Amino acid sequence: MRFKHIFIIFIACFFVKINAQSTASKQITKFTIAAPQLDTLKTIWVYLPKNYQNSEKRYPVIYMHDAQNLFDASTSYVGEWQIDEYMDKLTNNESIIIGIEHGNEKRIDELTPYIHEKYGGGKGEAYLTFIKNTLKPHIDVVYKTKPDAANTTIFGSSLGGLISFYGAIKYPETFGKAGVFSPSFWFSEKIFDLAQSTEIPESSMFYFLVGDQEGENMVPDQERMVALLKSKGVKDSQIKSHVIEGGKHNEALWSSHFANAYQWLTSTNNN
Repeated sequence: MRFKHIFIIFIACFFVKINAQSTASKQITKFTIAAPQLDTLKTIWVYLPKNYQNSEKRYPVIYMHDAQNLFDASTSYVGEWQIDEYMDKLTNNESIIIGIEHGNEKRIDELTPYIHEKYGGGKGEAYLTFIKNTLKPHIDVVYKTKPDAANTTIFGSSLGGLISFYGAIKYPETFGKAGVFSPSFWFSEKIFDLAQSTEIPESSMFYFLVGDQEGENMVPDQERMVALLKSKGVKDSQIKSHVIEGGKHNEALWSSHFANAYQWLTSTNNN
């Protein structure tokens, strides 16, 4: 079952739909920024609320991975998350969404904080350093953001779920909240060791979600992590954990449950 997971991860990285029509909202723009920590350039997708230009408000920010699959059917593999379609419908509780394109063949390296003996990886620390030391400062200067941790979420699925959880645990002063969909906790036992050994602030928030058709280890791993956090004193109010009956490891699962995760994570903002 683990092989099936990695196969899906690789397929999602390297294939896109051909001649598909763009479905991206007009609220989406892109820019390219140097990522010296990764020795590359990163393409960043930015979703701004519909009233952004005419508002004096400042907005929470959600940093999301795998931008190719978030907003546009023409760049996704098996369907987009439809983040922009959902956000366009909101009249309140709005946010800025920052999508970071994955590095194609470098995706596994970037989204894993540890090295796997078979699949490699292990540059997740550099990737997070890029976000917090290069990308986030840029976003906070250019856009009207609420830059504090309470208004900064990191969110992803699969390996993106793994690196989002790691980022919120390792850098709670930057990422106060995490959306953790279908997390690849199987990649390394060290993620459990980190959670066990790290003091977790009472302000940290975690939204976990996994489908029961994703593989034999996925549900037990999520339940194990949630139990570990609670054994350390993390309060029930800081955690949401859902197991979706019939849920599979794909964009359809993540898209259909993004709204609930978004509302729970952002409803706790108090600034």
